[in-house]
Amino acid sequence: MRRMIAILSVFTGTLAASMLIGPGLDAKAVAETFEQDRRPARITMLNVSYDPTRELYRAFNAEFAKYWREKTGQQVTIRMSHGGSGGQARAVIDGLAGDVVTLALAADIDAIAERAQLLPKDWQGTLPHNNAPYTSTLAFLVRKGNPKNIKTWSDLARDDVSVITPNPKTSGVARWNYLAMWGYALQQELGADFVSKLNDPEHASEVAAAQRKAQDFVAKIYGNVPVLDTAARGATNTFIQRRMGDVLINWENEILLGSRELDEAGLEMVVPPVSILAEPVVAVVTETAKRNGTTEVATAYLEFLYSDIGQDLAGRFYYRPVSEKAQQKYREQFPDVKLFTINDVFGGWESANRIHFRDGGTFDEIYKP
Repeated sequence: MRRMIAILSVFTGTLAASMLIGPGLDAKAVAETFEQDRRPARITMLNVSYDPTRELYRAFNAEFAKYWREKTGQQVTIRMSHGGSGGQARAVIDGLAGDVVTLALAADIDAIAERAQLLPKDWQGTLPHNNAPYTSTLAFLVRKGNPKNIKTWSDLARDDVSVITPNPKTSGVARWNYLAMWGYALQQELGADFVSKLNDPEHASEVAAAQRKAQDFVAKIYGNVPVLDTAARGATNTFIQRRMGDVLINWENEILLGSRELDEAGLEMVVPPVSILAEPVVAVVTETAKRNGTTEVATAYLEFLYSDIGQDLAGRFYYRPVSEKAQQKYREQFPDVKLFTINDVFGGWESANRIHFRDGGTFDEIYKP
Protein backbone atom coordinates (compact mmCIF):
# COMPACT_ATOMS: atom_id res chain seq x y z
CA MET A 1 0.00 0.00 0.00
CA ARG A 2 2.79 2.49 0.91
CA ARG A 3 4.55 1.73 -2.36
CA MET A 4 1.32 2.36 -4.26
CA ILE A 5 0.79 5.69 -2.47
CA ALA A 6 4.36 6.76 -3.35
CA ILE A 7 3.83 5.83 -7.00
CA LEU A 8 0.53 7.71 -7.11
CA SER A 9 2.18 10.79 -5.51
CA VAL A 10 4.87 10.89 -8.18
CA PHE A 11 2.26 10.35 -10.89
CA THR A 12 -0.04 13.09 -9.67
CA GLY A 13 2.88 15.54 -9.25
CA THR A 14 4.03 14.87 -12.80
CA LEU A 15 0.46 15.14 -14.10
CA ALA A 16 -0.05 18.43 -12.27
CA ALA A 17 3.15 19.82 -13.72
CA SER A 18 2.18 18.79 -17.25
CA MET A 19 -1.26 20.33 -16.80
CA LEU A 20 0.28 23.56 -15.52
CA ILE A 21 2.61 23.83 -18.47
CA GLY A 22 -0.03 23.25 -21.07
CA PRO A 23 0.09 24.80 -24.54
CA GLY A 24 2.00 28.07 -24.74
CA LEU A 25 3.52 27.93 -21.23
CA ASP A 26 7.29 27.86 -20.59
CA ALA A 27 8.46 24.58 -19.02
CA LYS A 28 11.58 26.30 -17.66
CA ALA A 29 9.47 28.97 -15.95
CA VAL A 30 7.31 26.28 -14.36
CA ALA A 31 10.42 24.41 -13.16
CA GLU A 32 11.74 27.61 -11.62
CA THR A 33 8.42 28.14 -9.86
CA PHE A 34 8.63 24.69 -8.29
CA GLU A 35 12.26 25.38 -7.32
CA GLN A 36 11.25 28.61 -5.58
CA ASP A 37 8.55 26.73 -3.67
CA ARG A 38 11.19 24.35 -2.32
CA ARG A 39 13.49 27.14 -1.04
CA PRO A 40 13.04 28.45 2.49
CA ALA A 41 11.78 32.03 2.57
CA ARG A 42 14.94 33.18 4.36
CA ILE A 43 18.52 31.93 4.41
CA THR A 44 21.70 33.08 6.14
CA MET A 45 25.29 32.56 5.04
CA LEU A 46 28.71 33.53 6.41
CA ASN A 47 31.54 35.08 4.39
CA VAL A 48 34.90 34.65 6.14
CA SER A 49 37.10 37.39 4.70
CA TYR A 50 40.34 39.23 5.33
CA ASP A 51 40.78 42.61 6.94
CA PRO A 52 40.41 45.38 4.30
CA THR A 53 37.34 44.03 2.48
CA ARG A 54 34.80 45.43 4.96
CA GLU A 55 33.64 48.37 2.83
CA LEU A 56 33.58 46.36 -0.41
CA TYR A 57 31.44 43.55 0.98
CA ARG A 58 29.13 45.86 2.87
CA ALA A 59 28.11 47.35 -0.49
CA PHE A 60 28.34 44.07 -2.40
CA ASN A 61 26.16 42.15 0.08
CA ALA A 62 23.36 44.69 -0.28
CA GLU A 63 23.47 44.41 -4.07
CA PHE A 64 23.59 40.62 -4.03
CA ALA A 65 20.69 40.35 -1.57
CA LYS A 66 18.61 42.55 -3.87
CA TYR A 67 19.58 40.49 -6.93
CA TRP A 68 18.89 37.18 -5.18
CA ARG A 69 15.49 38.30 -3.89
CA GLU A 70 14.46 39.40 -7.39
CA LYS A 71 15.77 36.19 -8.97
CA THR A 72 14.51 33.61 -6.47
CA GLY A 73 12.14 35.32 -4.06
CA GLN A 74 14.42 34.24 -1.21
CA GLN A 75 15.68 36.71 1.39
CA VAL A 76 19.39 36.17 2.07
CA THR A 77 21.31 37.58 5.01
CA ILE A 78 25.09 37.63 4.65
CA ARG A 79 27.09 37.70 7.86
CA MET A 80 30.74 38.73 7.74
CA SER A 81 33.88 37.77 9.65
CA HIS A 82 37.06 39.80 9.15
CA GLY A 83 40.64 39.42 10.31
CA GLY A 84 44.13 38.62 9.10
CA SER A 85 43.89 36.16 6.19
CA GLY A 86 46.03 33.46 7.82
CA GLY A 87 44.17 33.77 11.10
CA GLN A 88 40.83 33.54 9.30
CA ALA A 89 41.92 30.37 7.51
CA ARG A 90 42.93 28.82 10.83
CA ALA A 91 39.56 29.83 12.32
CA VAL A 92 37.74 27.97 9.52
CA ILE A 93 39.99 24.95 10.03
CA ASP A 94 39.20 25.07 13.75
CA GLY A 95 35.45 25.20 13.19
CA LEU A 96 34.29 28.67 12.08
CA ALA A 97 31.43 27.66 9.77
CA GLY A 98 32.04 29.90 6.77
CA ASP A 99 29.93 29.11 3.71
CA VAL A 100 32.40 31.03 1.55
CA VAL A 101 35.93 32.30 2.09
CA THR A 102 37.23 35.47 0.41
CA LEU A 103 40.87 35.59 1.50
CA ALA A 104 44.09 37.36 0.59
CA LEU A 105 46.08 34.28 -0.36
CA ALA A 106 45.41 31.12 -2.33
CA ALA A 107 47.67 29.40 0.19
CA ASP A 108 45.19 30.10 2.97
CA ILE A 109 42.38 28.38 1.09
CA ASP A 110 44.78 25.55 0.22
CA ALA A 111 45.36 25.09 3.95
CA ILE A 112 41.60 24.76 4.57
CA ALA A 113 41.38 22.15 1.81
CA GLU A 114 44.39 20.17 2.99
CA ARG A 115 44.01 20.32 6.76
CA ALA A 116 40.22 20.33 7.19
CA GLN A 117 39.09 18.73 3.91
CA LEU A 118 36.24 21.26 3.72
CA LEU A 119 36.64 21.82 -0.02
CA PRO A 120 38.43 20.02 -2.86
CA LYS A 121 42.17 20.51 -3.22
CA ASP A 122 41.59 21.52 -6.84
CA TRP A 123 39.22 24.37 -5.82
CA GLN A 124 41.23 26.91 -7.81
CA GLY A 125 39.74 27.06 -11.28
CA THR A 126 36.13 26.57 -10.17
CA LEU A 127 35.59 30.28 -10.92
CA PRO A 128 37.06 32.56 -13.63
CA HIS A 129 40.59 33.95 -13.36
CA ASN A 130 41.65 31.16 -10.99
CA ASN A 131 39.06 32.31 -8.45
CA ALA A 132 40.50 35.85 -8.28
CA PRO A 133 37.61 38.27 -9.04
CA TYR A 134 39.85 41.30 -8.42
CA THR A 135 43.53 42.02 -7.84
CA SER A 136 45.59 44.61 -6.03
CA THR A 137 49.18 45.51 -5.28
CA LEU A 138 51.07 47.38 -2.56
CA ALA A 139 51.73 51.01 -1.74
CA PHE A 140 53.47 53.05 0.94
CA LEU A 141 51.90 55.52 3.34
CA VAL A 142 54.32 58.18 4.62
CA ARG A 143 54.12 61.32 6.75
CA LYS A 144 53.06 64.51 4.98
CA GLY A 145 55.85 66.01 2.92
CA ASN A 146 57.62 62.64 2.87
CA PRO A 147 60.35 63.86 5.25
CA LYS A 148 62.43 60.68 4.79
CA ASN A 149 62.18 60.92 0.98
CA ILE A 150 60.92 57.36 0.65
CA LYS A 151 60.37 56.38 -2.98
CA THR A 152 60.97 52.67 -3.38
CA TRP A 153 61.76 49.42 -1.57
CA SER A 154 65.45 50.14 -1.16
CA ASP A 155 64.63 53.15 1.02
CA LEU A 156 63.02 50.84 3.57
CA ALA A 157 66.40 49.26 4.30
CA ARG A 158 68.01 52.56 5.32
CA ASP A 159 69.13 52.90 8.93
CA ASP A 160 67.06 56.06 9.45
CA VAL A 161 63.71 54.56 8.33
CA SER A 162 61.21 52.81 10.62
CA VAL A 163 58.83 50.45 8.78
CA ILE A 164 55.35 49.27 9.78
CA THR A 165 54.13 46.00 8.27
CA PRO A 166 52.01 43.20 9.79
CA ASN A 167 53.15 39.70 10.72
CA PRO A 168 53.42 37.36 7.70
CA LYS A 169 52.54 34.43 9.94
CA THR A 170 49.01 35.81 10.38
CA SER A 171 48.41 38.49 7.73
CA GLY A 172 47.87 38.08 4.02
CA VAL A 173 49.14 41.51 3.02
CA ALA A 174 52.25 40.92 5.15
CA ARG A 175 53.19 37.94 3.00
CA TRP A 176 52.67 39.96 -0.15
CA ASN A 177 54.83 42.72 1.42
CA TYR A 178 57.62 40.28 2.20
CA LEU A 179 57.57 38.73 -1.28
CA ALA A 180 57.50 42.15 -2.93
CA MET A 181 60.66 43.14 -1.04
CA TRP A 182 62.37 39.91 -2.03
CA GLY A 183 61.33 40.12 -5.68
CA TYR A 184 62.48 43.73 -5.88
CA ALA A 185 65.89 42.73 -4.53
CA LEU A 186 66.18 39.96 -7.12
CA GLN A 187 65.39 42.43 -9.89
CA GLN A 188 68.04 44.82 -8.60
CA GLU A 189 70.63 42.05 -8.62
CA LEU A 190 69.66 40.25 -11.83
CA GLY A 191 68.36 43.10 -13.98
CA ALA A 192 65.11 43.80 -15.78
CA ASP A 193 64.97 40.25 -17.23
CA PHE A 194 65.29 38.69 -13.78
CA VAL A 195 62.25 36.44 -14.21
CA SER A 196 63.77 34.64 -17.20
CA LYS A 197 67.11 34.23 -15.38
CA LEU A 198 65.43 32.68 -12.35
CA ASN A 199 64.37 29.68 -14.45
CA ASP A 200 67.50 29.40 -16.60
CA PRO A 201 70.04 26.77 -15.44
CA GLU A 202 72.82 28.74 -17.13
CA HIS A 203 72.32 31.52 -14.57
CA ALA A 204 72.11 29.20 -11.54
CA SER A 205 75.17 30.54 -9.73
CA GLU A 206 74.17 34.16 -10.42
CA VAL A 207 70.66 33.45 -9.15
CA ALA A 208 71.97 31.76 -5.99
CA ALA A 209 74.09 34.82 -5.20
CA ALA A 210 71.10 37.10 -5.86
CA GLN A 211 68.91 35.03 -3.52
CA ARG A 212 71.47 35.44 -0.72
CA LYS A 213 71.56 39.19 -1.26
CA ALA A 214 67.75 39.31 -1.34
CA GLN A 215 67.65 37.57 2.04
CA ASP A 216 70.09 40.10 3.47
CA PHE A 217 68.02 42.94 2.03
CA VAL A 218 64.74 41.68 3.47
CA ALA A 219 66.43 41.02 6.83
CA LYS A 220 67.63 44.62 6.86
CA ILE A 221 64.07 45.89 6.32
CA TYR A 222 62.65 43.71 9.09
CA GLY A 223 65.38 45.01 11.34
CA ASN A 224 63.64 48.37 10.91
CA VAL A 225 60.21 47.02 11.96
CA PRO A 226 59.46 47.92 15.61
CA VAL A 227 56.26 45.87 15.97
CA LEU A 228 54.39 43.21 13.99
CA ASP A 229 50.60 43.54 14.17
CA THR A 230 48.48 40.51 13.34
CA ALA A 231 46.60 42.10 10.43
CA ALA A 232 46.51 45.02 8.00
CA ARG A 233 44.03 47.16 9.95
CA GLY A 234 46.07 46.75 13.13
CA ALA A 235 49.22 47.89 11.35
CA THR A 236 47.34 50.87 9.93
CA ASN A 237 46.22 51.86 13.42
CA THR A 238 49.78 51.53 14.70
CA PHE A 239 50.99 53.89 11.98
CA ILE A 240 48.17 56.44 12.05
CA GLN A 241 46.77 56.36 15.58
CA ARG A 242 49.89 55.45 17.53
CA ARG A 243 52.10 57.40 15.10
CA MET A 244 54.78 54.74 15.02
CA GLY A 245 57.06 54.40 12.00
CA ASP A 246 58.01 56.48 8.99
CA VAL A 247 56.31 54.30 6.40
CA LEU A 248 53.45 51.81 6.32
CA ILE A 249 53.32 49.10 3.64
CA ASN A 250 49.73 48.24 2.87
CA TRP A 251 47.23 47.26 0.21
CA GLU A 252 46.96 49.74 -2.64
CA ASN A 253 43.15 49.56 -2.40
CA GLU A 254 43.20 50.30 1.32
CA ILE A 255 45.32 53.43 0.89
CA LEU A 256 43.41 54.66 -2.16
CA LEU A 257 40.11 54.14 -0.32
CA GLY A 258 41.22 56.60 2.35
CA SER A 259 43.03 58.94 -0.04
CA ARG A 260 40.59 61.83 0.46
CA GLU A 261 41.46 61.97 4.15
CA LEU A 262 45.23 61.61 3.75
CA ASP A 263 46.03 65.32 3.68
CA GLU A 264 43.91 66.03 6.74
CA ALA A 265 45.59 63.13 8.55
CA GLY A 266 49.05 64.46 7.69
CA LEU A 267 49.86 61.57 5.35
CA GLU A 268 50.57 60.93 1.68
CA MET A 269 50.81 57.95 -0.63
CA VAL A 270 53.98 56.75 -2.37
CA VAL A 271 53.82 54.07 -5.06
CA PRO A 272 56.97 52.01 -5.66
CA PRO A 273 57.63 51.62 -9.40
CA VAL A 274 58.06 47.83 -9.09
CA SER A 275 55.90 45.51 -6.99
CA ILE A 276 54.02 42.23 -6.88
CA LEU A 277 50.58 41.48 -8.32
CA ALA A 278 48.44 40.50 -5.34
CA GLU A 279 45.63 38.10 -6.21
CA PRO A 280 43.02 37.66 -3.45
CA VAL A 281 40.89 34.57 -4.06
CA VAL A 282 37.41 33.25 -3.22
CA ALA A 283 35.85 29.81 -2.84
CA VAL A 284 32.77 28.02 -1.59
CA VAL A 285 33.52 25.95 1.51
CA THR A 286 31.68 23.04 -0.03
CA GLU A 287 31.27 20.75 2.98
CA THR A 288 30.05 23.55 5.22
CA ALA A 289 27.69 24.87 2.54
CA LYS A 290 26.23 21.38 2.04
CA ARG A 291 25.70 21.01 5.78
CA ASN A 292 24.08 24.46 6.00
CA GLY A 293 21.96 24.04 2.87
CA THR A 294 23.59 27.12 1.31
CA THR A 295 25.42 25.63 -1.70
CA GLU A 296 23.16 27.28 -4.27
CA VAL A 297 23.21 30.77 -2.75
CA ALA A 298 26.91 30.59 -1.83
CA THR A 299 27.87 29.65 -5.39
CA ALA A 300 25.69 32.42 -6.84
CA TYR A 301 27.18 34.88 -4.35
CA LEU A 302 30.73 34.32 -5.59
CA GLU A 303 29.66 34.22 -9.24
CA PHE A 304 28.03 37.63 -8.72
CA LEU A 305 31.50 39.07 -7.99
CA TYR A 306 32.21 38.61 -11.72
CA SER A 307 29.00 40.32 -12.85
CA ASP A 308 28.97 43.90 -14.12
CA ILE A 309 27.69 45.04 -10.72
CA GLY A 310 30.33 43.06 -8.82
CA GLN A 311 33.17 44.28 -11.01
CA ASP A 312 31.99 47.88 -10.81
CA LEU A 313 31.93 47.66 -7.02
CA ALA A 314 35.46 46.22 -7.02
CA GLY A 315 36.70 49.22 -8.99
CA ARG A 316 34.68 51.66 -6.90
CA PHE A 317 36.42 50.37 -3.78
CA TYR A 318 39.84 50.52 -5.47
CA TYR A 319 40.40 46.85 -6.20
CA ARG A 320 41.68 46.24 -9.72
CA PRO A 321 38.78 44.58 -11.61
CA VAL A 322 39.35 41.62 -13.93
CA SER A 323 36.63 42.42 -16.48
CA GLU A 324 37.73 44.53 -19.44
CA LYS A 325 34.71 46.80 -19.11
CA ALA A 326 35.45 47.71 -15.49
CA GLN A 327 39.19 47.95 -16.17
CA GLN A 328 38.54 50.59 -18.82
CA LYS A 329 36.22 52.52 -16.51
CA TYR A 330 38.62 52.64 -13.56
CA ARG A 331 41.98 52.61 -15.34
CA GLU A 332 42.87 56.22 -14.49
CA GLN A 333 42.57 55.75 -10.72
CA PHE A 334 45.36 53.17 -10.52
CA PRO A 335 49.07 54.07 -10.53
CA ASP A 336 51.24 52.61 -13.28
CA VAL A 337 53.35 49.91 -11.60
CA LYS A 338 55.52 47.20 -13.13
CA LEU A 339 54.15 44.02 -11.56
CA PHE A 340 55.65 40.56 -11.22
CA THR A 341 53.72 37.49 -10.07
CA ILE A 342 54.25 34.97 -7.31
CA ASN A 343 54.29 32.16 -9.87
CA ASP A 344 57.00 33.81 -11.96
CA VAL A 345 59.35 34.68 -9.11
CA PHE A 346 58.58 32.19 -6.34
CA GLY A 347 57.03 29.21 -8.13
CA GLY A 348 53.60 29.68 -6.56
CA TRP A 349 52.31 29.64 -3.01
CA GLU A 350 53.30 26.09 -2.15
CA SER A 351 56.95 26.85 -2.86
CA ALA A 352 56.84 30.31 -1.25
CA ASN A 353 55.30 28.96 1.95
CA ARG A 354 57.69 26.03 2.16
CA ILE A 355 60.78 28.20 1.74
CA HIS A 356 59.76 31.41 3.46
CA PHE A 357 56.81 31.09 5.85
CA ARG A 358 56.77 27.60 7.36
CA ASP A 359 58.03 27.26 10.93
CA GLY A 360 61.81 27.47 10.68
CA GLY A 361 61.63 28.99 7.18
CA THR A 362 63.47 32.03 5.88
CA PHE A 363 61.25 34.54 7.67
CA ASP A 364 61.99 32.89 11.01
CA GLU A 365 65.69 33.04 10.19
CA ILE A 366 65.74 36.73 9.40
CA TYR A 367 63.25 38.19 11.88
CA LYS A 368 64.81 38.60 15.30
CA PRO A 369 62.46 40.61 17.56
